[in-house]
Amino acid sequence: MSNRLWQLYDELGANGSWVELSRPVSLSTPHHSAFPDMEMEVIYNYDRGDGFQAHVYKMPGQYGTHIDPPIHMNEAGATLDAFGGDELFLPLCVVDLSEKVAADPDYGLTVADLEAWEQRNGRIPAGAFVAFRSDWYKRATYDEIQNYDAEGVAHYPGWTVEALRFLREERGVLAIGHEPADTDPAAVANSVGWVAERYWLGQNRYQVELLANLDQCPEAGALIFCTFPKIEGGSGSTCRCFALVPKG
Repeated sequence: MSNRLWQLYDELGANGSWVELSRPVSLSTPHHSAFPDMEMEVIYNYDRGDGFQAHVYKMPGQYGTHIDPPIHMNEAGATLDAFGGDELFLPLCVVDLSEKVAADPDYGLTVADLEAWEQRNGRIPAGAFVAFRSDWYKRATYDEIQNYDAEGVAHYPGWTVEALRFLREERGVLAIGHEPADTDPAAVANSVGWVAERYWLGQNRYQVELLANLDQCPEAGALIFCTFPKIEGGSGSTCRCFALVPKG
């Protein structure tokens, strides 16, 4: 029996380091206002003499850093239990538009931004996970993430439909991720709805929202691991994502 995979594991460990890409899950974790807060119940505990500890957690699927499988906005789309390991362990491309977002919080990632990334890093590989870095994860609360103005209108960045169509149809990308709680820029979501999100999930592709620490990842060369429970018929789940980034 070959132990080649073990050798590769040793090589990855020697040449890579891990970056946490998920927000901690707690009662105060930011989440979309359309969903209820997390609840936690202690059912067994040491201080009661139970001899072990166990909790019940109640939360919506779209809570904190989470995966939206296609079924979330595509009635015929795949559910959580449909994804295999080959769809959750992917090359990671990070499109850093943090400076553009700082100047325009309503910025929408464009095809030109993706083409500029390719000029710097080479062609986006088929089957990749493409993440939009905006540094929005540095905002701790949902209100800060929504970035309301004096009139109560939200302002946050997102993807254009044209950019997602390019990734799907021209590059064969498997998944996307971003730091805000929505796929579409607020200006688009406020006016015409979730057109980018509906397009992407409508292609039977998944996305991860409320990612963190993309600023600790290179634009190209890293790998991403996305993990979540295998819930039959699941329409979303809080998830834990890691990046393995090259050392040096």
